[in-house]
Amino acid sequence: MSDSSRDTAEGAGWGAAERGAYERLMPTEVQKISWLDPRMLWAARNGVLASWFGDPTGRTRSRWVAQRAAAGAPADKVIRRDDPDRFSFMVIGDTGEGDAPQYSVVPGFLRVGQDTRFTVLASDVIYPVGSADDYDTKFFRPYQDYRAPIYAIPGNHDWYEDLGGFMRVFCDDAPPLAPEPAPRPLTRAWLRSLLWHRARRHDGQRLDEVRKLRSAPAQRAVQPGPYWAIDAGPVRIIGIDTGLLGTLDAEQGAWLREVSQGPRPKILVTGSPLYVDGEHHPCPIDGGGTVDDLVRDPAHHYVAAIGGDIHNYQRYPVDVDGRTIQYVVSGGGGAFMHATHTIPRVDIAGVTEDTFRCYPLRGDSLAFYSRLYGRRLRLRRFFTLTDAEAAAVVGERLHIRPGRTPGPEARITRRTRLVAGLLGTGSRPDKAKRFRLPVRKIYTQLFSPSSATYSPPFFKCFLRLDVTPESVTLRCHAATGNLAQELDPPVEDEVTIALA
Repeated sequence: MSDSSRDTAEGAGWGAAERGAYERLMPTEVQKISWLDPRMLWAARNGVLASWFGDPTGRTRSRWVAQRAAAGAPADKVIRRDDPDRFSFMVIGDTGEGDAPQYSVVPGFLRVGQDTRFTVLASDVIYPVGSADDYDTKFFRPYQDYRAPIYAIPGNHDWYEDLGGFMRVFCDDAPPLAPEPAPRPLTRAWLRSLLWHRARRHDGQRLDEVRKLRSAPAQRAVQPGPYWAIDAGPVRIIGIDTGLLGTLDAEQGAWLREVSQGPRPKILVTGSPLYVDGEHHPCPIDGGGTVDDLVRDPAHHYVAAIGGDIHNYQRYPVDVDGRTIQYVVSGGGGAFMHATHTIPRVDIAGVTEDTFRCYPLRGDSLAFYSRLYGRRLRLRRFFTLTDAEAAAVVGERLHIRPGRTPGPEARITRRTRLVAGLLGTGSRPDKAKRFRLPVRKIYTQLFSPSSATYSPPFFKCFLRLDVTPESVTLRCHAATGNLAQELDPPVEDEVTIALA
């Protein structure tokens, strides 16, 4: 097995490595997503409108579910498969920007997943607004050679056009919803409806053609709706739809309580991670309670909760009344990388730095962003940190052992400390007391248009889960964009979860 980023700098993708073959898979023209483009901001306005004027996704989701039920989808929304007691499946989150980082994941994903039974896409299948027109180069083309079914849960970006594209692709070509009656004038709902972004009238005209890329019988997957459960071998995998604002409507909450019953071990897949960046986000359910209340209930037998939305990998092994639940963030499947060096020293729910895991390592994340800002601001000599310098200064600022031991050349100077501070190393945004440059979602919104031209390492990742009657082994594999990791994707984290 090849070196990981915890072993060597070369394992992380640094150095003069040979680039992978992923570029041969890419289309000739790649769309550049620019959040500086007013047209893009206007198209993606629904999240803001939902927070200002009320979130309509619960009602829209209920209508989609009712439509699927009328078409014959199972009432309990459970997909019953014939997998054996020992099988494997893949999880990959936040995939669909359609550029080099997404395609750099594909060769390693196909290699590691060649014998798996199915894949689950966890959140944000298509950027920027979930348009059916974008499924060609951002779903069907990259995964055409994966020979098993792909199931998905939507993220907030998939909801920016009321989930129409998602439902057509994953839910048996569900027809558009009938228009709703107009709301009363001068109400909040009326104002929202005037401004609401909707799909273009002829959106997705090429879907029938591009479906042929994944048309083999073994690739067929039909979901009962945007949320579902899969009974596979000895486990039940439950996928929930957290919509635009990261919450569950009451109808979906009632369903989740029902399908969580029973002794069968369960794995939750959600668009909004429950533990992330050293914080707890339990995910409220309309009408009371939270998703994490259900996950923690010992009667429900959850062993893991995997969430997308944040574009990196994190794992929190939380002790809940004497049993360990693995809370995982896995959103590194293709979209622009979110920083990990901004995660403060972890101490939450009994999880400390000794048991917390993340990818990329904080030092690699800081080195990555120092290069970006050096290039963007034309201040390479000031901003750029080597991976060794970045690891050393992260260790000093957070009082932690670097994930990879820095070499003797790693000097901590006034400059490295200043750059680490400017890039927010280990600082909570709401508690920062000094000037910081944006490095998480704000940076992505500003600078992601050039992500298609970034050179490796990309620090992308995907999961493989191997299931037996006794345990689930979860492995996080890296995709750097370099040939060495493409041919033999390194394991960045591994944990075995008992199912007893």
